[in-house]
Amino acid sequence: MAKVAFLGLGVMGYPMAGHLKTKGGHEVTVYNRTGAKAEAWAKQFGGRAAATPKLAAEGQDFVFACVGNDDDLRAVTIGADGAFAGMKKGAIFVDHTTASAEVARELHAAAAQAGLGFVDAPVSGGQAGAENGALTVMCGGDEAPYAAAEPVIAAFARACRRMGGPGAGQLTKMVNQICIGGLVQALAEGLHFAGKAGLDQAAVIDVISKGAAQSWQMENRYKQMIAGEFNFGFAVDWMRKDLSICLNEARRNGAHLPVTALVDQFYSEVQKLGGGRWDTSSLIARLQK
Repeated sequence: MAKVAFLGLGVMGYPMAGHLKTKGGHEVTVYNRTGAKAEAWAKQFGGRAAATPKLAAEGQDFVFACVGNDDDLRAVTIGADGAFAGMKKGAIFVDHTTASAEVARELHAAAAQAGLGFVDAPVSGGQAGAENGALTVMCGGDEAPYAAAEPVIAAFARACRRMGGPGAGQLTKMVNQICIGGLVQALAEGLHFAGKAGLDQAAVIDVISKGAAQSWQMENRYKQMIAGEFNFGFAVDWMRKDLSICLNEARRNGAHLPVTALVDQFYSEVQKLGGGRWDTSSLIARLQK
């Protein structure tokens, strides 16, 4: 059992922190920007709520975070009330936010200067994966902090791997989002084409999902896409944030991402349809408007 803090109790962080307490058996203290949510979590799971990231981090072996973006991450880590100010020497900060590789390297350096470990560890699997404790975790950072954190991460992960040094976890998550964007657009076009061709869309998927076209997106999202129901996962607003990170990194490293840029544009059209909070499978909506 470890002493653990968890910062950020959104749709991902709330169940992840819960698994640390119930499945992992750890002593968990939580912080959330909206304090009432932290109090509700503490009441449900029997942990403790803290008023600031610093207070949550004091005396902990590990501090986990899952917040919105680079700025949110800096807000909970650095400064007088940030977690780094409260963490003891040798403690390890594990960041599950999908953020830039740049901020991961920045915070890794700040943590090292303070005598702390830092692991960038974005996740894939969505809200369902968080609730079921079946996330895929891709990590970057130094070997020793990662090795220490991996058994604790196991409370909510079905797979966890160190991909390289600081920022490597975030870069791997970018690859994940690049691939998902293209897959969802292709599935949307395929279903749209099948409908226009007069085919039974469900029957088409039943057949082609047994062959080379098969994907997680196909098997888990086609029914909702056919029905025009888009309340089953990761929101378009968040996907655009992630794709922006990918495209910015590509500008830095010279990668060519023409499909990703196009899919990002398509998601902007979905936002204009009022679908900012729809899940990412809503790409089909812009084809059927």
